[in-house]
Amino acid sequence: MGCNYLYNPIAPTILNVKSPFCPSRRRQLRSFATLAGNSSFTWNDVLRVPENDSSSLSAYFDKIKFCNRNSEKQCEFMPFVIDDQIIGYVHHRFADYLKPSHNVFIFPQDDSNFGCHCTLHPNLRTPEDRTKAVANVIRSLGELIPGIRNELYPVASAFGEPIFFSLERAAAPYFGIKAYGVQMNGYLEKDEQKFLWLGKRSEQKSTYPGMLDNLAAGGLPHGISCGENLIKECKEEAGIPRSISHKAIPVGAVSYIDIEGYRMKRDVLFCYDLKLPDGFIPHNEDGEVESFRLLPVTQVANIIRKTPFFKANCNLVVIDFLFRHGHIRPEEFGYLRLLQSLRSGYCS
Repeated sequence: MGCNYLYNPIAPTILNVKSPFCPSRRRQLRSFATLAGNSSFTWNDVLRVPENDSSSLSAYFDKIKFCNRNSEKQCEFMPFVIDDQIIGYVHHRFADYLKPSHNVFIFPQDDSNFGCHCTLHPNLRTPEDRTKAVANVIRSLGELIPGIRNELYPVASAFGEPIFFSLERAAAPYFGIKAYGVQMNGYLEKDEQKFLWLGKRSEQKSTYPGMLDNLAAGGLPHGISCGENLIKECKEEAGIPRSISHKAIPVGAVSYIDIEGYRMKRDVLFCYDLKLPDGFIPHNEDGEVESFRLLPVTQVANIIRKTPFFKANCNLVVIDFLFRHGHIRPEEFGYLRLLQSLRSGYCS
């Protein structure tokens, strides 16, 4: 299938993640990919990471590039269109699994601006009808879409726009819809130094087991605001009461587009900072976090540069924190390009 760049808004952004330091770091990126699947490390391993011997920003570029893999494969996807608006992207081969459900999914091949594309049958007129019909198809696909959570994500052309239907969270990347989440840096200040609380994910997690994570985070499901969702995640993941978590400050967003097989993750993460009182100790309540550690921000930055220990998208959230708190400075070569690359997907 050929690419139709007239309808594809992805190319202007994800192709812009290239590091200015080296024409090719593919071998190192492949190493990151391999190690990211191996979470068999301990806090002692984390604490033994050697001091970084360079102020170069290149390692940060590598982590951002890893979140924006396979941009050259965007032409393997067709637009997913509803009411003349692109709401996602479907891999041509994945579409073959949808075509038998011709009372739900149809594939016009007309001369519109979208060319060959996926859409829903016109008989599915309401969000409720669409949600139910698509859910039935997803269930019929069995293990082709693993990790079903029975958690619905709203499907819209952009954040805050009218919702066309709701989609099972695990299926979102297979339809290339924009997914949103909240991620919080929990920090404190003492002895004129900043520290970050980190969590180590449970080994029982279906995704990124045992990896390092932000203090609190979660996908944004249907029917809850970002602020309320963060307060909920703070309580469940770190035992932070509402009396403290409501003080979390929204500080912007990071975005990325990650292509892997049939999946296209188009994620936007709303970032929050929460300054915690000295003496507060987080504790997990939902079984998703194994343990916590409080580390100097400079040490956290070093762990990002030197290791694959963090859940991949958490790197972006912490790098954004490093910018805003002055740990990455304009004097460092590549400053503006790195800043821009934190939003390699469209923030919309």
